[in-house]
Amino acid sequence: MEITKTEIEGLLILQPKIWRDERGYFFESFREDIFRKLNLDLNFVQDNQSLSQRGTIRGLHFQKAPHEQGKLVRVLQGKVLDVALDIRKNSATYGKYFSIELSADNQTQFFIPPGFAHGFSTLEDNTIFCYKCTNYYDKASEGGVLYNDPALGIDWKVEGLFVSDKDKELPVLKDFVSPF
Repeated sequence: MEITKTEIEGLLILQPKIWRDERGYFFESFREDIFRKLNLDLNFVQDNQSLSQRGTIRGLHFQKAPHEQGKLVRVLQGKVLDVALDIRKNSATYGKYFSIELSADNQTQFFIPPGFAHGFSTLEDNTIFCYKCTNYYDKASEGGVLYNDPALGIDWKVEGLFVSDKDKELPVLKDFVSPF
């Protein structure tokens, strides 16, 4: 597995080695020893999966302590633009985001540690997105930042036809108080 650090500390791009032949393909989607070599002693406790149509935007979400989550995300079918927004108060990149295209074709994975708001837009119909989480979801601990805050300038690559009412009511970054 090839691991690339991004310009925002903590965010990692993982590209598994894929063996292909006439039958299809095989790859290891997760190896604990690789994360340990990076000094990331992670304990994934919950897997989530969603199905979304093109034009769906989900996010930008996070979980507050004591339920903060690290996430290892990937696409099983279709394609997304995945976005991680740094909301760590003392970070040199606070308020900056990183985006990456994840698809069933490229099999790229993205690791987002606690301290980031996370979201994605669906670029193809019937996209199946899955993520491993380092902590359990807790409704009382959820938070977020408005996905279309003009100050962030995120190009989601879709019109945002399908956005939950809850996501439309999240605060903009300047009105947001980070718990990290």
